Amino acid sequence: MRAVRMSAPGVLEQVEVPTPTAGPGDVLLRVSAVGACHSDLHILDAPAGMYPTPMILGHEIAGTVDTVGAGVTGWSPGDRAAVYGIIGCGRCRACLRGLENQCRVVPVGGIGLSRDGGLAEHVVVPASRLLHVGDMELEQAAPLTDAGLTPYHAVELARPNLRPGTTCVVIGIGGLGHMAVQILVATTAVRIIAVDTSVAALDLATRLGAHHVVQAGPDTVEKIRAHVGPAPDGADVVLDFVGADPTLATARQVVATGGRVMLVGLAGGTLPVRPVADEPPTLPLETSVEIPFWGTRAELQEVIALGRLGLLQADVQIFPLDRAPEAYDLLRRGEIHGRAVIVP
Repeated sequence: MRAVRMSAPGVLEQVEVPTPTAGPGDVLLRVSAVGACHSDLHILDAPAGMYPTPMILGHEIAGTVDTVGAGVTGWSPGDRAAVYGIIGCGRCRACLRGLENQCRVVPVGGIGLSRDGGLAEHVVVPASRLLHVGDMELEQAAPLTDAGLTPYHAVELARPNLRPGTTCVVIGIGGLGHMAVQILVATTAVRIIAVDTSVAALDLATRLGAHHVVQAGPDTVEKIRAHVGPAPDGADVVLDFVGADPTLATARQVVATGGRVMLVGLAGGTLPVRPVADEPPTLPLETSVEIPFWGTRAELQEVIALGRLGLLQADVQIFPLDRAPEAYDLLRRGEIHGRAVIVP
C-alpha cells in the first residue's frame, strides 16, 4: 500500500509498504481522510529517539472498516468510523475513569504518535478506538478526532466559568481555534472575542459566530480590554491555541480575576506564575491555568454528535496523499486556513 512515513527525524517520504493485517481485537480500516496537525510537525522536529522511526504519521483518521480481527464485535466491513487516537494502559486510575488522555502509565502517544498512523491506504487500530460517524462526510469526520476534540475538551474543563453572559477570548483561529468558536456558539451563551494576526482567519471567525474580532499586534491587549473593561475584570476564559510568548502575555493580561487560562497551543512559550504582594502579579488572583490534552472517548462521541447535527464543521483544504509533504510545508509556513485534510 502507499504511505507517507517519517523515516528519520525531520524526514518525510512516500513509500510502498505491505498492507497490515488485523490481529485479535483489531480492525483494518481503509483510510478515507487524515487531518494534518501541528503536532505532526512537532513529531518531525523532535530529536532522535523521542518518537519511533520509521513510522507512518497521521492521528486524525476516518475511514471504512475493511476487515475485523478475531474477537471483534460491533463492527463489520463497510462500517464508517472515526478513530480515537489515544491508547492508554486501560488499568490505571485515570483510564478506569475513562480519562485515557491522563494515563498514569503510558507516556503521551497513540496512533500516529507512537505507532503507525493513517497517512496510508490502510491502518490497523484496536476496535475499541473506533466510533461510528453515520453518514457524515469522512473528510469532515477526520478533523473532529483532534481539531474538534481538543478544543471541546478545553471548553469542557473551563465550562464552570463559561456561564451565560460571560466572555471567552479565543487566541489563534487556525485548525483548532476555528472549531473552538463553533463549539462555544453551539454549547454556550458566552460572548466570543476572536484574536489572530490574519484578516482571513478573523473573517472566518466572524462567519462562524464570533461577536468581536481583534487583529493581533502591539495593541492587542488594549483592543481586547476595550471589550472586557479594565482589570480586575476581564475575560472569564482565555483559550490560547498558539502558546507562544506573545499570546501567553496577552492571555495573562486580559484574563479576569478568578478566570481561567487554557494553554492548548504548543508553540513553546513561557507563562510566568509568581505570587507576590508588593508588585503587580503575573496572573490575577484566583486565576486557574490548565494545559488540556486531546480529550476522552466520551467527549469525541459528543463532538461527532455536533458534527452530525451540522453544528460543527471544519473549514478544510483537501490534498491527495502524494501531496502530503506539501500540505505539511504549507502548515509550517502558516498558509493553511482551517484544516488540511489528506485523502489517500
